[in-house]
Amino acid sequence: MRIGLATTGGDAPGMNAAVRAVVRTAVNKNIEILGFERGYAGILANDYDILDARKVGGIMHLGGTFLKTSRAELMKSDEGITKASEILKKNELDGLIVIGGDGSFKAASRIHKESQIPVIGIPATIDNDLMGTDTTIGFDTAINTALDAVDKIRDTATSHERVFIVEVMGRNRGFLALAVGLASGAEVILIPEIGCNPETVCTKLVESHGKGKKSGIIIIAEGLADCLSRAGLNLKDIIEEKLNFEVRITRLGHMQRGGKPTAFSRMLACKMGAASIEFLLSGRKRDMTAIQGREVVPVDLDYICTTEKLIDKQLYEQALALSI
Repeated sequence: MRIGLATTGGDAPGMNAAVRAVVRTAVNKNIEILGFERGYAGILANDYDILDARKVGGIMHLGGTFLKTSRAELMKSDEGITKASEILKKNELDGLIVIGGDGSFKAASRIHKESQIPVIGIPATIDNDLMGTDTTIGFDTAINTALDAVDKIRDTATSHERVFIVEVMGRNRGFLALAVGLASGAEVILIPEIGCNPETVCTKLVESHGKGKKSGIIIIAEGLADCLSRAGLNLKDIIEEKLNFEVRITRLGHMQRGGKPTAFSRMLACKMGAASIEFLLSGRKRDMTAIQGREVVPVDLDYICTTEKLIDKQLYEQALALSI
């Protein structure tokens, strides 16, 4: 039995742990693993290495992905899907495991329909925006990385009695911003799902100031920050002009993707990697390996790709209630 393996899309801490779990579970079952370099770009170039237990040794604690990854725009087209399918069939693969996020899984689902090769997706994205799974590989690590930075910023904000706007990753979704905002005790949390009214932000800061707070932390998802910028709204300037507060901006950026995965991200990756091989052996054809409660379960990829995961608005309200 031969199975292809690729890490695709944006990297997430814990991808290496998932690769290791897939390979070592496969080796124990006498399954050959072809590790494709640079994600779908490697599949399109038929660039792979045969992976064994030793080749994936010493990588579990490393961030990023030792298989590398890239954005393969060709995979959004019929031409790319057809070419990838032909290469996978030429290699006589009995299955394909893709470690990535939403865009990666959409391509994987199309590959299955074109080639009939079974595909299993392992959710690895710091955005945690995939339906059907409670959490994703890398999400916990990204929260902790951002939280460590925000805690340090809080020290300076308190010392100088300033307001800091801290931009975290999250192009279209606010799961990371909400988690970081709640865990850091941010005074304001701004996410795409809720939007931003500068007047409401100013009112909240005035209320906090009136209760004795001389500093503040605003957590904003990068996607919403970009929307405000395109609309000509500069939140920093608005707050400074209306309230006469000192405001600073910190963009955490891609540091949130890197670093050693937390114990939780590693354990999740191990569970999901091992389960993905079992799902293929049990005859699953087109699924994502998901965590629901304490159970690792398969969820149909088409459902994942066509259903939007909703933000927990109750958690959002709770975060605001606790920020008084």
